Amino acid sequence: MIYINDNTEIINVEKSLSQLSKQRRERVLKFRNDSSKKLSIAAYLLLRDALNKEFGITTLPEFSFSKDGKPFLNDYPEIFFSFSHSKNVAICAIDTQPIGADIEVFRDIGVDMINYSMNDKEQQIILSSANQSATFLKIWTQKESVFKLIGTGIDNNLKNILNNNTKYSIESFETDKMVYSIAKYI
Repeated sequence: MIYINDNTEIINVEKSLSQLSKQRRERVLKFRNDSSKKLSIAAYLLLRDALNKEFGITTLPEFSFSKDGKPFLNDYPEIFFSFSHSKNVAICAIDTQPIGADIEVFRDIGVDMINYSMNDKEQQIILSSANQSATFLKIWTQKESVFKLIGTGIDNNLKNILNNNTKYSIESFETDKMVYSIAKYI
């Protein structure tokens, strides 16, 4: 299931801290600016709500991290989740199989970023698109969702991560404000 908060700027940081686990409170308080704190709170609260709605879990989630930095639930290893956020939106995808999620709010994308992150075929698709920014962000979220699925984060395979698309199922969704993608193993 996919849970989205597209209005994170209204979160009251001080009031929300009591809704977080001690672990998450400590992480949130390490951020220097309120925007980052709000995004971190929003992602956690989406996970908390998803666990309650989908699995009836009412305890505050605690998680650990794999050696590559992928978070997992300590007490529920059979439940998988993925966070992402951009500007004032946060997403949490949750499932009983490994999952990766990425979300991006629409914005202008420079040609340098396109050249840096996209292979020749992807560059052609983007540059021939009527909405280059949306097309770039769709492909970008697909790549990032796969990296989150496999748990490595963005690595030196950035340009070619989607080339071996026989391993992953990727769904992308677009609104007037954002695009997000969800990746799972086939």
